[in-house]
Amino acid sequence: MIRINRETDYAIGILTRMARDPQRRYTAPALAEARGLPLPVVGKILKTLVHGGILVSYRGAKGGYGLARTPESVSVAEIIAVLEGPIALTECVEEGVDACQYGDQCTVSTNWSHINQVVLQALEGISLADMDGAPVAAAPEPQANVHSLKFTGVRYVGDH
Repeated sequence: MIRINRETDYAIGILTRMARDPQRRYTAPALAEARGLPLPVVGKILKTLVHGGILVSYRGAKGGYGLARTPESVSVAEIIAVLEGPIALTECVEEGVDACQYGDQCTVSTNWSHINQVVLQALEGISLADMDGAPVAAAPEPQANVHSLKFTGVRYVGDH
């Protein structure tokens, strides 16, 4: 199954809420309460997003967290990469053909690379601003023999 992890899902929900008023500073307790999430989980996510350059942290009485950039300039792909690492559907996409247990006999790595690129482009084409509104327009029809690709996340577990 291809799926983002729970923390990434929470992070996108938190960031979508923050994107509604991008100039505001948000506290971890307020975000945890608004999203109905445990404070330690929210705190961990916020720190990761600061480290990844998506959020900035402010100290002091008026401290908290804010978006580092406009919601339109932060892609879903970037958020996923900060929380989960590079988007790669198979090991050979992430680590190259040499990582494939089938090596030179692998006949599918080129297609996996193409599929991964289509998924990555789709995620890069959706901004944080897009996540809190009308559905994003459908992506153009992929080229080659990939007629339909149903995507539900970024992790693939299993052999190909």
